[in-house]
Amino acid sequence: MKLKEVLGHISPVFDSNKRKQLVIDAISTSEQKNEGVINIHRYDATNVGDYFCAPHQYFDELKGKVLDISGMRKVSKKDRTHWIDTVVNNSLIIGGGGLLNLRHFEKQMQLFESLHAKGKKTVLWGPGHNEVNRELFGKKINYNVDLKNFGMAGVRDYSNKEHWVPCVSCMHTVFDQKFTETQEVGIIFSKKTLKDTSLLAKLENFPSTNNTTNLDDMVSFIGKSETLVTDSYHAMYWAMLLGKKTVVVPTTSKFYDFKYQPVVTSYEDFEDVLSQATAYSGVLEECRTVNKDYASKVFDYLNL
Repeated sequence: MKLKEVLGHISPVFDSNKRKQLVIDAISTSEQKNEGVINIHRYDATNVGDYFCAPHQYFDELKGKVLDISGMRKVSKKDRTHWIDTVVNNSLIIGGGGLLNLRHFEKQMQLFESLHAKGKKTVLWGPGHNEVNRELFGKKINYNVDLKNFGMAGVRDYSNKEHWVPCVSCMHTVFDQKFTETQEVGIIFSKKTLKDTSLLAKLENFPSTNNTTNLDDMVSFIGKSETLVTDSYHAMYWAMLLGKKTVVVPTTSKFYDFKYQPVVTSYEDFEDVLSQATAYSGVLEECRTVNKDYASKVFDYLNL
């Protein structure tokens, strides 16, 4: 038994899994209510994609109604109690972001799955698989939850065409701007890759930014690039919304399951495949239409 598990028997402060289980037990044994609605996702202001990938950012019916999915494991008992009460008392919109098939969110997602049978109204809105096992990249991914166990299910993965609802960040007005291309290639690094100083040094001659800046700067950088190279899912998605040629360096399965396919490569070899990249048209309009149609159905289901 790991030391943190031993200490967790003494106090949940020492073991995040113990804290999660206490929260799960408290919610699972409570009477479920639908007094309001809350949008649960990874609410992280230091990751532009995570922050803007949820519907509460774009629809007046959901403004300010947000709960961070990671709050389940807060050390503070007061914070965990707030998380429990919020989930118990409200209908749930879960997503977007890479919440499926990722260990960090597995317990939360399975908890939400179980609540529909107890009278909870539950909606998946744009989450997707995030499998880190490279042997599964590009293959059909079986989710770690069953979509049938939610009141409504819309996922960003196109392999589930009947449930396809692309990331709702397409609704942001930043994509209505017009941009002038001033650089042939631009690179956007993910938060994790940004720590690889040796890689950054090798690519220092290319214009670059990262997904820890802000939305306006990221989209502006994409807008002035003819071709975007990235290991950030949302940078890939936003580049396609803007009709850019897109090349990705995949870190999880999520890069392989958008409706329109980028060129897949590595940071060592991306220069060899730049000529293969394709720009798609009409993606922004299509993604917005799908999200507006889904919103209408969701708000009807939730009586909003």
